[in-house]
Amino acid sequence: MKKQIPNIITLSNLICGCIAVWQALEGHFIYSAIFIFLGAFFDFFDGMTARLLKVQSAIGKELDSLSDVVTFGVAPGFIAFRMLELLLPEGLEWARFIAFIMPALSSYRLAKFNLDERQTSSFIGLPTPANAMVWAAYGIIIAVGGTTSLTLFPIFDENGIVAVMSNPILLSVLVVVFSVALVAEIPLFALKFKNFLWTDNKQRYLFLIIDAILLLLLGVYAVPVIILFYVVLSMLVRKV
Repeated sequence: MKKQIPNIITLSNLICGCIAVWQALEGHFIYSAIFIFLGAFFDFFDGMTARLLKVQSAIGKELDSLSDVVTFGVAPGFIAFRMLELLLPEGLEWARFIAFIMPALSSYRLAKFNLDERQTSSFIGLPTPANAMVWAAYGIIIAVGGTTSLTLFPIFDENGIVAVMSNPILLSVLVVVFSVALVAEIPLFALKFKNFLWTDNKQRYLFLIIDAILLLLLGVYAVPVIILFYVVLSMLVRKV
């Protein structure tokens, strides 16, 4: 039974992904985002649990990738699909299918990750959970539409940001850019902890502390900033 505990956590991630897809199709972007974030929580702990219990297995690795395809590939793809469906003018509805580039390249990235020996302790390309969180946050911002403040401190015009983000051309471009980033040869540090020692995880702890500050200041708008910071920090650390 002990060796099945990590698999149960992984399958919880998969179930969250299924619910996130369903909610995205219903146009309930906030609920879809909640289940993507919950799936990320399970994804963070399944591998760590397997290592702590010393029950790592090949099937666990494959199951993790299959679950990630749904939660971090298909679900954000359907968030983008549904948003484009709502925002595109009449006659251009066909353009919403560009959103399916995201689950396609997410699947390719996850398959490549399992075979790429360079990615044992780091990532090459944007991780699928990071991409999914960007689109989960995007969905929340569009759903609220500036009617409710998503930050603790009113330091910018939320209505103006929502208006820009609601542009279907910008949305389509971002779908392509983030999808390509999934498979791009960009070296990034891994966020999964093998232990909780400060000496072994200084970079990760620094990243999480700054993330917490950004979230307090910017709320959900911090998510894309955090992803950009993640990429920049990875490049700086690589050069040191």
